[in-house]
This record gives sequence, C-alpha cells and structure tokens, in this order.
Amino acid sequence: MTRFTRTSTEHALSSYSINTLRDALHIRAKEVISLVGAGGKTTLMFALASELKNGKGVVITTTTTKIFPPSSIDAPHVLTSGDRGEIIDFILENGADLGHINLASGRSKATGKLLGVEPAVIKELIDLEPVRFIIVEADGAARKPLKAPNPAYEPVIPPSTSLVIPVIGIEALGQALTEKHVFRSEIAVQLTGLSMGEAISAEAIANLIVHPSGIIRGKPARARVVPFINKVDLHADLSRARELAVKVLEAHHPQIDRVVLGQAQLKPPVREVIFKE
Repeated sequence: MTRFTRTSTEHALSSYSINTLRDALHIRAKEVISLVGAGGKTTLMFALASELKNGKGVVITTTTTKIFPPSSIDAPHVLTSGDRGEIIDFILENGADLGHINLASGRSKATGKLLGVEPAVIKELIDLEPVRFIIVEADGAARKPLKAPNPAYEPVIPPSTSLVIPVIGIEALGQALTEKHVFRSEIAVQLTGLSMGEAISAEAIANLIVHPSGIIRGKPARARVVPFINKVDLHADLSRARELAVKVLEAHHPQIDRVVLGQAQLKPPVREVIFKE
C-alpha cells in the first residue's frame, strides 16, 4: 500500500509500508551484511539476527571493531576464539542447530569489549554450509547518533560484504554539529561543509552518507547500500525522516535505490521504505 509519494526532478520516490527487516532491506540468501555509521548499529544487528535465525542453520553476528558482550536475549550463543580452525570446526559441527551465534576473536582486558574477527575469516565462514547469514558491526560511534569515519582506518567493511547498511539516528537532524552529537565532528565539518556548531541539515547528512570519504567509505563496488534511519517512532520524526530519505535518494548514488525508516528497538522495526521507482 502506497503511503507517501513525491516526484523529484528525475525520479519518482515512493514509500511502502513493510514490516520486516528482511523485506525492507531485500535480504538475499548467504548475505554478508555490514553495519556502519551511528545511532543504533548494535541494536539493529541483533534485531536483524533475531528475524533471520528461523529455520535450520546459523546466523552469525560479529564485529571487525569492538562491541560490548551481548545479553543472552540478544545472542543465545557466544563463541570467543582467536583460532580460525577452531571457529570453522565449531560451526561445521554445531551450526545446523545453533540458530544464532555471536562470534569474537577475544576480549579486551581494559574495556571488557569483544574483539573483532578478521575479514578473511568472515569470507571463509559464509561459504560454510550451515551459515545462512553473517551480520557485521563494522564501525564504532561512541553511542552518538551520527559519525564521520576516520579515513585512516574506518570503517572496516569486509570485502565479502554484499549489503552495507549505513545507520543514522534521526535525532541528529537539526542538532548542532558538535562532538556531543557527531562522533569525529571535526571530520564531519570537512566532509559536509558545515561550520562547527551549525545545525545539521538533511542535505548535510545525505552528503555525509554518499561522500567518497563518508560513512560508507570502503564499501565493495558490487555491494548494495541501504541506509537505515533509526529511532523513527513519532509522527514528527517520520516527517523528518522522510525528508532525509528524499535527500539521500536525490543524491543519486548508484548503489542506493531505497532508504528504510524504522525503530530497531520496536516490533515491527520498520515504518516505511522509500525508494526510486
């Protein structure tokens, strides 16, 4: 059912009501899904895993950076190992009945966070018969709603990634561009052209997503990119999220054909999908 339609100068942009993340993101079999950006990546990762784990086989959640250990609700099984062979053997022997497992290479003594796995391991794992999907948190954001990556090392998107999801917290829109609201705010100033302290516009966020050095920097050339605008749980937020989605699509990035609006903490987590016709 069409709920919202806007015609731009070159494209018709339409919105449909879709409830599941799988349908909204158009997830295919054996996807390696990398989450980047800010504003709820970890929550979205586990919500997506919960939805995808039905049936035989295993959904793997992991990171190429660092994440806090998940609760037993978020991840019923956790494997921490720096031994590639041990990881592969465990998945081959147990994966068919696991449903969902969170994988880490170790744990930081300083912070207690789980340490990430190498992209090469992710490439090997997705080819294993029991593995249905791999979801990777490939970026850190210090719990801010928006971020600009450090081009020296962020984000760490595995080359085997087939779907990149840049996550944006809608609460960043209209806030002052400062470190309080934007992780690596000085880099965001350089990428968006805004001044420090200036209000963050929809155009600025769209530019931050599609800029070659922006949020999806380092994405594989063949990967699909589907932005997820998170924390859209009020009518006012929905209107603002639609405005942002339109700006993203009007940037005409060749790998982006839709934007998902939702609230990863709620069920259903998807409010609308806005896409090019």
